Amino acid sequence: MRKITDWTTLEGNLVRLVPLSMEHASPLRELIAKDRPDELWFTTVPSVTTLKQDIEHKRQLQKQGVMLPFAVIDKRRERVVGVTTYMNVDNHTPRVEIGSTWYAKEVQRTGINTEAKYLLLKYALEDLQCIAVEFRTHILNQNQS
Repeated sequence: MRKITDWTTLEGNLVRLVPLSMEHASPLRELIAKDRPDELWFTTVPSVTTLKQDIEHKRQLQKQGVMLPFAVIDKRRERVVGVTTYMNVDNHTPRVEIGSTWYAKEVQRTGINTEAKYLLLKYALEDLQCIAVEFRTHILNQNQS
């Protein structure tokens, strides 16, 4: 069985989930500056000034074997539109949580997140043979419009 934290790319009709790296910092910084998701109280999104440290922190957690972070690419536009992760990875059990997700406002409620979550869930259950997958989100994380 592959370790949960081995890098992989997941692809559907709408999205491609690729390993998060520093090359994604610039487009993610633009999204944060435009949409200000870092100001939402019910989630943790890095600010423009802390984004690089956040990416590096996620990469360190990946090296420790407890997280696998992805940049979310909108295939129609071929551009980065957010971040999602496998987190609290337990290779021994095996189990994983899906969370630490945020998206550009323009792609919210478009099917991007639904397909990304489907790809993560399918890969965890079928390829990684996880016996448990948990979605992590705040109970008050609801559409504010």
